[in-house]
Amino acid sequence: MPTISRFYGIVIMMYHNDRHAPHFHAKYGEFTALIAIDDGSIIAGRLPIRAYHLVLEWLALHRRELLANWEDARKQSELSTIEGLL
Repeated sequence: MPTISRFYGIVIMMYHNDRHAPHFHAKYGEFTALIAIDDGSIIAGRLPIRAYHLVLEWLALHRRELLANWEDARKQSELSTIEGLL
C-alpha cells in the first residue's frame, strides 16, 4: 500500500484496489483507521483523538489531492505524495 503522506508520526496510505467509498488509511503507532475523504468520518478502526484531529486538519487542506489520488488508484496509476502538516 503506497504511503502518500507523513506528519507528526501519522502515516497516510491508499490502496490501489480498495472497494469502499473514497477513503484513505491513517496509521499512528499501533492504531489504524479508514477515513472517508468526503466527511472525515472513521469507516473502520480507531485513532487517538489528538491524531484524529490532526488527520481531519490535514484532510481539510488536501481533499482535492486525495480525490485525485483516489481516481488514480482506481486506474492503477502511480499515486502522488501529499505534503504533511507543517
